[in-house]
Amino acid sequence: MTSSQTISGHPAQPFPISYKALEALEISRRHCDELLPQDEWLNKLARSEATGQPLRIKLGLDPTAPDIHIGHTVVLNKMRQLQDLGHQVIFLIGDFTSTIGDPSGRNTTRPPLTREQIEANAQTYYRQASLVLDPARTEIRYNSEWSDQLGARGMIQLASRYTLARMMERNDFAERYKAGNPISVHELLYPLMQGYDSVALKSDLELGGTDQKFNLLVGRVLQAEYGQEPQCILTMPLLEGLDGVEKMSKSKGNYIGITEPANTMFAKLLSISDTLMWRYFALLSMRSEAEIEGFRREIAEGRNPKEIKVELAREITTRFHSAGAAEAAAEDFELRARGGIPQDIAELTLQGAPLGIGALLKQTGLAPSTSEANRLIDGGGVRIDGSVVSDKALKLVAGSFVLQVGKRRFVRVTLA
Repeated sequence: MTSSQTISGHPAQPFPISYKALEALEISRRHCDELLPQDEWLNKLARSEATGQPLRIKLGLDPTAPDIHIGHTVVLNKMRQLQDLGHQVIFLIGDFTSTIGDPSGRNTTRPPLTREQIEANAQTYYRQASLVLDPARTEIRYNSEWSDQLGARGMIQLASRYTLARMMERNDFAERYKAGNPISVHELLYPLMQGYDSVALKSDLELGGTDQKFNLLVGRVLQAEYGQEPQCILTMPLLEGLDGVEKMSKSKGNYIGITEPANTMFAKLLSISDTLMWRYFALLSMRSEAEIEGFRREIAEGRNPKEIKVELAREITTRFHSAGAAEAAAEDFELRARGGIPQDIAELTLQGAPLGIGALLKQTGLAPSTSEANRLIDGGGVRIDGSVVSDKALKLVAGSFVLQVGKRRFVRVTLA
């Protein structure tokens, strides 16, 4: 069996399709949204195996925030799978494109970041991505390397290789134009600059979320314009946040940061619904399909879904911390669930005894206001040393005690 593809109107050399190439194709396709064009990617895999030349696989992330959450790791996990097949992965930090602002999925112009914001955010991006990728086998690039050198003449020449009509096929641009919302000219440059990254890096495959499909396709067009073999594109689904509705986002508060404490990460993973758990297994777990299907059968046969969710939480927490930290987090979670008091809680010393319970809750940050503190007390959500507080007029005298709100928020208070 052989496969061939057409590059810029010329047929490429066909290569034999082996079981190994087909297996690599299946790994590429696992849980992805789209792999385009699939036959071209299979031929690239076959060529790589036949020639011994690894493929160049690109992922670009704009450092628009200082931290990465586990939603970002969906595509990083796919990169790691391809890296483990022996291909060259390129982690591209979009320090130039961040100054433009990605308009993908936006109905208003995205404010560009300052150079200072970009540099501050970029410092942590690769360190955090290295928790998923193998840093020893990862090529790190910044797109300012070639974008800054283009200059006005180069930018005009680049813009001449793509049409406005094709740019307006983007859903977000088309909808904004139809609604009479402004589209700044600099926003039209973003897909071009992202596409030019693929030209500069000579990428064989570019990965991104489903919202990046248009930008990734621009890279194919520009590579052909510059006489290169067009890259294939692979899009991964956007991970829902803890609420199971909106995509994971720090601004929506439904996220799990990969640098959050192990106990926090573990508890957040245990908070997802039994239904959402399977989505997280599919997009975040490195377990085999057979093992995940085995978990499904066990639940169908009567196993408690929480036990399976604990396995997921252990796996993810171990990846970003350690096996020991994950085990300690599991023990801490069970202790809290039984109403126990964990050991690693915040400690605070306050003056002013005796102090009313409402003021105490506010000063410790466990309630934003005295009225909210009273509401928590009315709901039975406040405990001192494990005992429920029911008296809103309670005054605490000097001493040490553990103040608790809900199941997971604790502060060890020393009141003087």
